[in-house]
Amino acid sequence: MPTVSPPWSYTLHLSRDPRSPGIARSTLRSVLAAYELGGLAPTAELLASELLTNAHLHTAGPYALHIRPTRAGQLRLGVWDKDPTVPSGLGAGFVHGVMPHGSSEGGRGLALVRACADAWGASLLDERGGGPFGGKVLWAECGWAGP
Repeated sequence: MPTVSPPWSYTLHLSRDPRSPGIARSTLRSVLAAYELGGLAPTAELLASELLTNAHLHTAGPYALHIRPTRAGQLRLGVWDKDPTVPSGLGAGFVHGVMPHGSSEGGRGLALVRACADAWGASLLDERGGGPFGGKVLWAECGWAGP
């Protein structure tokens, strides 16, 4: 990864619109290209797409995509939404890479995240102090091969 000073991060706030996940994927590709990380695009776009679609389908309000590199050579993608419910597909007890039963109509998106990400999880955000946030961030990381 090229050295960038200062460290970078981007947050894209998305409206409740069926076009929002596609807009976010396009933005992600642009950010990765700008930082010479285009090789991460297929995996990063899959991870972001599944997390964004989950927020769009299972929550009622706006959501946001956050993109940033970590010190450990990973790209972290986080999707925030206002609903504090963590989907069972990212909860404890799931085996990395296990897909749902073949007759299941849903659940493959988060199974794909578990199968393709180097790390994944969820963070709850509180609303103490009457702040506008709260809810949760579902996140996934993917890495690149260093020189």
